[in-house]
Amino acid sequence: MARKPSRKTLINKLDRIFSEFIRRRKAKNEIAECVTCGKKDHWKNLQAGHFMSRKHYSTRWDERNVEVQCVSCNVYRYGEQFKFSKYLGEDLSNELLALSRETVKFKDWEIQEMIEMFTEKIERLEKK
Repeated sequence: MARKPSRKTLINKLDRIFSEFIRRRKAKNEIAECVTCGKKDHWKNLQAGHFMSRKHYSTRWDERNVEVQCVSCNVYRYGEQFKFSKYLGEDLSNELLALSRETVKFKDWEIQEMIEMFTEKIERLEKK
């Protein structure tokens, strides 16, 4: 019988699949655009930037909290949070801020369900 994957392994897998989905969901002909500076590049060369930090599990895999960003904006400019908030709008920015302050502990089976859900979403994108 196969060993059950560790929590860390599940989280890493979900992060990888979620990031791919975020970067591909708005890409046209494999080209996506950074929401904070407008740079266009192949989705594989861009990143999934979080408005509220990934450390907050309550918003970590919330599709509304994550958009395509270039490395410059996401890493070197610390996510350009002000520009990101303007992109999201005041209401959604405030909602995500409040949500990020909630403590959430996902069970392993919930993480596995999210892996399956985002894998299916990627498969649907590939059929378009």
